[in-house]
Amino acid sequence: MRNSSARILGIDPGSRLMGYGLIDSDGSRSRYVASGCLKVSGDSLPDKLGLIFRELSELIAEYRPQQLAIENVFMHRNADSALKLGQARGAAICAAVTRDLPVSEYAPREIKQAVVGKGGADKQQVQHMVRVLLNLSETPAADAADALAIALCHCYQRNALERVAGVTRLRGGRLR
Repeated sequence: MRNSSARILGIDPGSRLMGYGLIDSDGSRSRYVASGCLKVSGDSLPDKLGLIFRELSELIAEYRPQQLAIENVFMHRNADSALKLGQARGAAICAAVTRDLPVSEYAPREIKQAVVGKGGADKQQVQHMVRVLLNLSETPAADAADALAIALCHCYQRNALERVAGVTRLRGGRLR
């Protein structure tokens, strides 16, 4: 069974800096499309959330991804930071949903496990593996690398689910 090709937009949410990464993947191979960081600025939180929504809406219009993958909020020591991060994620998710993109969410450990092979990997290990897996000539910035790792994790999960669905169909709808 061959997977259909998809363009995946990965988002590493942040209330000051938001990483994004786009890949094209057919399930067995992934190709780098673009990545970078959005500097989130504004006088108030609503201004910042509006900027995230507008900037991601423009990225979606320009690159036309079919799917969006985003990191789940993890617990911060500071509740205020966690709340702001959650609101930034919400603005990013709204930008995707208004463009009819399906949204998948992944825990940080799950992303690191999928890309590096261990859930406790550090930022440098993630950057290195993203560079290797996508055959990049340069190491991307940490937030952009995290976003690309999120897109790769989604690709791997999607591929695994499609394989399981194929096996289930081949066995008459039952797992044996």
